[in-house]
Amino acid sequence: MKLFWNSLLISLGILLSDGASIVLAEDISPAKPQETVEETTETIKTPSSEAEDSVEQPKLTPEEIARQQKLIEADRLYMSGQIKAAEQLYHEAKNSLEVELLREDKPEPFDDPAQLSPVGSVYWREFQEGTKLQLETAILVPLQFLVEQEPAFIPGYLHYAQALKDYEREEEALVLLERASSLYPHHSELLKAKISAQVEAQQWLEASLAARQFALFNLNHPHSEEFVTLADEYLEKHQSQLRSELRGNAITNGILGVVGFVLTGNIAGPFSAIQTTRLMLMGESAIGEQIADQAQEQLPMLEDEEVLAYLQEVGNKLATVAGRDEFEYEFYLVMDDQLNAFALPGGKIFINAGAILKANSEAELAGLLAHELAHAVLSHGFQLVMRGNLIANVGQYIPYGGTATNLIVLDYSRDMERQADAIGSRILASSGYAADGLYNLMMTLAEKERQRPVFAWLSTHPDIDERLSNLDTIIERNGYNRYTYEGVERHLMIKERVAKLLNDSNEE
Repeated sequence: MKLFWNSLLISLGILLSDGASIVLAEDISPAKPQETVEETTETIKTPSSEAEDSVEQPKLTPEEIARQQKLIEADRLYMSGQIKAAEQLYHEAKNSLEVELLREDKPEPFDDPAQLSPVGSVYWREFQEGTKLQLETAILVPLQFLVEQEPAFIPGYLHYAQALKDYEREEEALVLLERASSLYPHHSELLKAKISAQVEAQQWLEASLAARQFALFNLNHPHSEEFVTLADEYLEKHQSQLRSELRGNAITNGILGVVGFVLTGNIAGPFSAIQTTRLMLMGESAIGEQIADQAQEQLPMLEDEEVLAYLQEVGNKLATVAGRDEFEYEFYLVMDDQLNAFALPGGKIFINAGAILKANSEAELAGLLAHELAHAVLSHGFQLVMRGNLIANVGQYIPYGGTATNLIVLDYSRDMERQADAIGSRILASSGYAADGLYNLMMTLAEKERQRPVFAWLSTHPDIDERLSNLDTIIERNGYNRYTYEGVERHLMIKERVAKLLNDSNEE
């Protein structure tokens, strides 16, 4: 049975060993090459080796200390309600080149063309003329200029998105509606248009998440219940799609198991396929819970109440707006000083203590957690179990199938990372944290250590420069706020406590 569970864990990127250690697939920091050490009959701890085991926080430069103090003061202003003053300090601390150009209040959205500026009115008339002529350029160009000139004019977005779809530019339409609904997240017509575009692309889960998040943030909106209904409807469609894939996998796995028996004489093939399929039919939450239980048994877990309360508080704040309230979210802390994290199906999130040590603020830690939560709410782990299992079975009986399998799974995983960055950034910003939390964490790591795989496509994460660029684009395109709560002071206290706990553990 343990072999079966380990096979499942491997498909999720997790490998449990008999030595109660773990190797995780989602290590954000670059891997260090292993050194070969000759085996000896006696291990002698020297002062230098003890120093290597200790966990010490890097010393800050005077500039870093000044920045840290400025962020702490900004957080205090923010918590006291002095938002503009806090925003000024956040800009200064983050070395904005345009400190004086603080984010202006967004104009109120409007629907009446009579409220357009003279320039906006010209673009609106040109669009109407282009519609009569049915000329693509005469329709799209005025609409593009219109939404740029009049970002508060909601019909501009709606007509532009529809025109893009009419000319088979659906992806651009969805990007436009994502941007518009981020600027005006409480505008129900914009959100309906975005959800409609997601449904047309059969992005059932994304549509469900968008609808549920609107309902969560707009409890008193007259259409709130309608969005809850839509969220449930599209979640059911997503789950139905998964069940359909499961049935297909079950049939294919069974056939491949029989073929394997015929070709190899191995009777374990059919039983393994059936056993795995039965497990997958249990559903996301049940799978995640069982794997989490076994992981806790074999991993060195950090059990400090104060640190766990902090982790759970940050995690719950994010989970509240994640959009999958059928999950029971739980956050676990592994006694390991390396920066690492992974998400199991059903909202079970594990992070290493090193993630707390390497994050400079609560917002940076929240950025990492939001990314992992996004994997959970997007059912990435569950999809890997299903599709990875099917591909692995094919690889058993097709020559060189193993190599092809790795390329397929890794490429799909890199797509998942991009999706998780997008949804994670939305979760982070919606929770009130600085939207560049994960970006800043990754930037710090990139500055300290620039090692990376020679072939980027063989990594389960996109190249770090590519990923930083994608994160920055997500934040800018959606208008997420970088200049809000960081949570530096409390995080520093937790970091000190975690460092002490790790040092105490190393001395035992």
